[in-house]
Amino acid sequence: MTTDSEKVVDTSVEQARGLRKFFRRLTASEAELDAEELQRDAKQCGSMPALACRRGQVVSLKGRLRTVVYTPRTNLPTLEAELFDGSDLVTLVFLGRRHIAGIEPGRAITAKGRIAVRDGRKVLYNPYYELDTPR
Repeated sequence: MTTDSEKVVDTSVEQARGLRKFFRRLTASEAELDAEELQRDAKQCGSMPALACRRGQVVSLKGRLRTVVYTPRTNLPTLEAELFDGSDLVTLVFLGRRHIAGIEPGRAITAKGRIAVRDGRKVLYNPYYELDTPR
């Protein structure tokens, strides 16, 4: 059984947490708040944080596209998009594509595939992807 003094302590601890969270939201930058929201959304849908991904793992990542760049190459054109999930960036590389409808900066997306590392960056080649509905 809990005593009255333990209940008072629990209540004051909860109030302190609430105040810390309130002041944290007041002082955090917009980018930090956006990253926290992306991490929360990714966790709710069960996807893995990009920061925890390792080479060779099959992963499901949910985040927002930051940049989309068409890179013309002599033998194989590629479309590259940076996916940010609030913890880290992962480059999505679509080989042989010049444009994909819906793949545009600011779009929420879920991508699935095997993580590779190219030039020290995490990469998904030709990932399976689902465009999330805009809010």
